Amino acid sequence: MTSSKRSSIALVIVAEMAAMSLWFTSAAVLPDMVREVAITPARQALLSSAVQAGFVAGALAVATSGIADRYDPRRVVAASALLAAFANAVLLITPIGGDAAIAARFATGALLAGVYPVGMKIAVGWGTRDRGLLVSLIVGALTLGSSLPYLAAFLGGVAWRPTVLAISVLAGVGGLLVLCAGLGPHHAVSPRFTPTAVRLAWQDSRIRNAYLGYFGHMWELYAMWAWIGAAAAASFAVTIDTDAAQSLGKLTAFLAIALGAIACVFAGAAADRVGKAEVTIAAMALSGIAAVLTALTFGGPVWLTFILIMIWGITVIPDSAQFSALVADAAPPELAGSLMTLQTAIGFALTIVTVQVTPILAASFGWPLVLAGLAIGPALGILAMLPLRRRGSGA
Repeated sequence: MTSSKRSSIALVIVAEMAAMSLWFTSAAVLPDMVREVAITPARQALLSSAVQAGFVAGALAVATSGIADRYDPRRVVAASALLAAFANAVLLITPIGGDAAIAARFATGALLAGVYPVGMKIAVGWGTRDRGLLVSLIVGALTLGSSLPYLAAFLGGVAWRPTVLAISVLAGVGGLLVLCAGLGPHHAVSPRFTPTAVRLAWQDSRIRNAYLGYFGHMWELYAMWAWIGAAAAASFAVTIDTDAAQSLGKLTAFLAIALGAIACVFAGAAADRVGKAEVTIAAMALSGIAAVLTALTFGGPVWLTFILIMIWGITVIPDSAQFSALVADAAPPELAGSLMTLQTAIGFALTIVTVQVTPILAASFGWPLVLAGLAIGPALGILAMLPLRRRGSGA
């Protein structure tokens, strides 16, 4: 790897990590917001699910408008990160849990669609043979960035406003670093979204199965990331002081998500050797088992539940990049961009539902049942991915 490639990829990773820290800001500080103002479970969920909805809308807008192709993608990422940071900071001046706060979270998600997918486009322009690894590095940056609000909230204690401000500054300043990165020799214009992709996504069994596997993965992923801090705190509070449980819940969420970032790198390297579908099956099997075991130990020994959540966090994300890679492998080159855009849009649309209903169902049926229910997604995802194994596909 040349020095220019190393430095450019490193800058993109740091910029992505900083900007994507905005995603779970409200989820990380939610317990402290609720201390100050009573917020209904539905509105608590909206503060997180609005980001998912915004991202779906933003991703489709970026794809159909060709923004990333008409302009320098580095400028698109930098401008999106800066504007998303401002949108996140609106939480500081609006009523807690009000309509304006929810709208600000929607805007944050929409703007992050100009960060994550476009950053991936910059990264893959630097290689062909190692694209699986390059995509995994960006997913790892997203994962680590997603964990940072929980760390900031843990360090900040019950004072949530400094956390929001710190994350906003980090995202805005860090996102600008991508302007110093270069564009690789394989950087090319990607096709805009075309309705033809909708038909092919259903007709081609390889693409259809990769989509279904991805949907199973997404059923679990963002619900876990958004609410594992709250679920962990509720479990810990059975045996330790409530304030200590909430503080430990924030740290638990940070570590669980952050450790997954490391797993992404190893999964990306392994996928090229043992098979992309094989990696997704192994990861979903382990994460599904971890979800069920976490549910079974809910309210039990703190150390045991903590360890299981760590295992869950490590195994819930490393397969993420491989679903898109499988679609790219199976798709006609001229439709690959559209098919991956459609896959991402539907997958994140699904997370709007899971993120929104998770705390509502937990209030009605309890966290153990809800956590165990998240394992349904990876179980169905595994069934979809089985035909795509190397020996199963005859590759």
